[in-house]
Formats: sequence, C-alpha cells, structure tokens
Amino acid sequence: MSNSAPSGRPVTVPVSDAQRRIRRNPWLFTAPLVLLCLLVAFLLWEVVRGNLSEATRAHWPWRLQLMPEEPLASLLAVAAGAVVARAQYARTVRPMLGWRSEYVAGELPGDAKAWSTGVFNGGQHNAGVHRVDYLVVRDSDVLDGPVPEDAWLSLSETGERLASLGLRPARDFRLAWLGAGFPLVATGTYETISVGVFSKRFIEEVRALHLRIQVVDSVGDTHERILDCLKGAREPVAAPVEQGPATPAAVPVPRIP
Repeated sequence: MSNSAPSGRPVTVPVSDAQRRIRRNPWLFTAPLVLLCLLVAFLLWEVVRGNLSEATRAHWPWRLQLMPEEPLASLLAVAAGAVVARAQYARTVRPMLGWRSEYVAGELPGDAKAWSTGVFNGGQHNAGVHRVDYLVVRDSDVLDGPVPEDAWLSLSETGERLASLGLRPARDFRLAWLGAGFPLVATGTYETISVGVFSKRFIEEVRALHLRIQVVDSVGDTHERILDCLKGAREPVAAPVEQGPATPAAVPVPRIP
C-alpha cells in the first residue's frame, strides 16, 4: 500500500455506503453447504441405481452402493436443516453499522465548532473490528474507474497524507485509532464511538475522507461499510450555531391608562 496517491491520479468516490457482507466463515458456511451438495449427489445416485435392473446393477459402476436410501435421506434432511438454521442465525447476529455526524464544540482548539463523526452497532449482537482504512479525496483528484486497493491508507499513512496538504493533527483534525478486535457493542442506543473530528479549514481543503470499516460478527462473517466522514458538513441545514453575545430581552413598559 502506498503512502499517498499522486496528484491527479484517478480515484473514484464509492457511490453507495450500504453495508455488505464481504466474506463468510468457510467452516460454518462452506463446509455444511459442501456436505449438503455431496449428500444430494449420493441420494440421486442411489435413486438412479435403485431403478435399474438387477443385470445392469451387476456391472461397474452401478455395483457401487454408497449408502442405503433411507439413512441417506435422513442425513440429507439434517444437513439441510443445519444450513437453513445457520443462515437464519447469521441474519440474527448480523451487525448494523451506522454513523452520525454533527458540529460540536470543544473538540479542537479555538472557539469554532468542529465536525465530529462517530460509528455505532445497531444490531442485537456484538461485533469486533477487523480492519479500518481511509481514502483521502481532494478537489484536484480525477474521478475515473474503481478505487484501487493501494489507494486505501492506514491511520498513520492518512496522517502523513493530510500533513502533506498542510493540515495539522490535533488542530485541524483528529482521528481515532480503532485497533483489530475492538468491540462494537450492541448497546441498543444511538451512542456513537468517535472516529474523527475535523475543523472548518479541513472541510475546505479536503473534498471527502472515506472510512472503510470491516467487522467480524459472532459466526465469523466479515461485514464492511464505507462512509464519508465529511458527508453533510457543507449542507446549510447542518451549519453550526456559533455562540455570540446574548441579546438582552426587551422589558415591557407598563402603560398608564
């Protein structure tokens, strides 16, 4: 993975930030499915073999009997039930990765409010962070084609890239380090875990800062969501309400009738 993409290098912004499953646990998904397919093949073999004449079954390969049909059908029903149960359980423990951003005060030096972005798990079960990557998009970047894998940067590489743009850590931005195995607890609330805070200067210099977070659920499946940490920061409806001098309330003057 390169430290930074050259200026003008084609980089595309992900169109959708929808959560998707990128990998299934091979032992808990692939193995039962392969076993089910083998049992179906064995059952078809025995059904075809059972409808042949005795003379035909006396010759190879029809002499091969894998398993009697009745126990084979029972094993097939058990395997099918296991595959369906696993699929249903996987949907139950699937995390729901969400995010929220807003202007807050006191996160960065100065009186101006900063744009704060946080993530949370709205599912019913906990999930562990597997990997977190970043993609910095400037106004000069050309959008053309899919995102190359080496365009995604680690936290330290992202800090170096932003520093090369003249942005100062702990003053213009602050990024949280989410290590592998960090639990995204299913609290049932909308309380977020901060992933970054950005100043107005940062928002003016950087078009988008995409965060790609991958988590592993209770059955070993890996889920991914890509979010733009600066999405909504330039919208008028999200503009911060800056503190100003209080306007004294008008005191009504009693009128003498």
